[in-house]
Amino acid sequence: MEHIIFHIDVNSAFLSWEAVYRLAHRGGRQDIRKIASAVGGDVALRHGIILAKSIPAKNCGIKTGETILEAQRKCPDLVLVPPNYNLYEQCSAAFMEILREYSDVVEQYSIDEAFVDMSTSCHLFGTPEAAAAQIKNRIREELGFTVNIGISTNKLLAKMASDFRKPDRIHTLYPEEIKQKMWPLPVSDLFFVGRATARKLFLMGIRTIGELAAADPVWLKNVLKKHGEIIWGFANGLDFSSVLVQPAANKGYGNSTTPPYDVTDIEMADRVLLALSETVGNRLRTDRVQMGVVSVEIRYARLSEGKFPIVSHQRGLQSPTNLTAEIYKAACDLFRELWDGSPIRHLGVHTSRVSGEDSGRQLNIFGGIDYEKLFRMDETVDQIRKRFGIDAVMRAAFLNQAIDHMCGGISREKRSVDYDRMIIR
Repeated sequence: MEHIIFHIDVNSAFLSWEAVYRLAHRGGRQDIRKIASAVGGDVALRHGIILAKSIPAKNCGIKTGETILEAQRKCPDLVLVPPNYNLYEQCSAAFMEILREYSDVVEQYSIDEAFVDMSTSCHLFGTPEAAAAQIKNRIREELGFTVNIGISTNKLLAKMASDFRKPDRIHTLYPEEIKQKMWPLPVSDLFFVGRATARKLFLMGIRTIGELAAADPVWLKNVLKKHGEIIWGFANGLDFSSVLVQPAANKGYGNSTTPPYDVTDIEMADRVLLALSETVGNRLRTDRVQMGVVSVEIRYARLSEGKFPIVSHQRGLQSPTNLTAEIYKAACDLFRELWDGSPIRHLGVHTSRVSGEDSGRQLNIFGGIDYEKLFRMDETVDQIRKRFGIDAVMRAAFLNQAIDHMCGGISREKRSVDYDRMIIR
């Protein structure tokens, strides 16, 4: 074969990693993978959604992303465990380390899945199926959790194959197997077909991947624009993307947060925006890039048609920047233009039009701002926080406040778990 691509996906990753840690390191006797269980956020902190679930929980109808209250209605005996992202990152690193023993070309697609180009190394381990079995068994025996492995000639088909029957399985989906294995599946199972697109396709009379593959691509493009052309190609097994050892450069940086209570005044909104600007600015400076567009997203607390309404607003800057102060000022200005005065559940600050740090700055003879001084201050704070922890330096505005001064992304209560305060069965 010209190309041999594996897609390796950890089965119920967060829950599996928690289960292995409890059994191997905390004296646990109950394998939470074998009962109705789920990883979920803290309802009291308004982070109460299901992040991962066991197969018995899935059989009860529980879905990732739904609220804990919805999940408990479906399964009153559901066992909930808190998230622990520090543990997940350690397990992910060990998982990737094994994969890199089999190929130099490994693309970490997310914390719990990866593509591996086995084209030049597969012959060292036998057939593709034999190589996949060796990888799968090593992960189970050495790390304690299971994976699914999909095998094909491109990334799309390998990923589709890994989603077939779970757990602890190997599946092939070569081009000659598409008609038999992929085309009978619901069109909603196709990669890149979300709920909204699936609904449109259903209304168009397209219910299976095979029906999408047989549709007129020109007509699909007219109806669904560029997206229609892409998913038609995917339905026909077409994918020309390469496995990337180095991740593609970010096209944008952003963070958002759900505060512990609704934002109802400008002062609190400014504090949240400042915290988000701190974390976004830190990420930009860490990657040695600047951005030229800032946007603010508001999710209101009121329900409309069963959802929290979302509005956003963006603005281009006069010069690219990665300074916290400039991001914050733009975010505050945008917020004041956007907010209608209603209580806010969720706030986000996002950036785009990313460029290198040497992009230059348009001079403003009336500005009187020492940008070099601001940059040195931000970098000094970044270095102190990196060395001594994110709480080593804190702005006075956050003293004795409920808002985390470095909020956004993975919140600190999801970073670790105090197992000594828990009863582990």
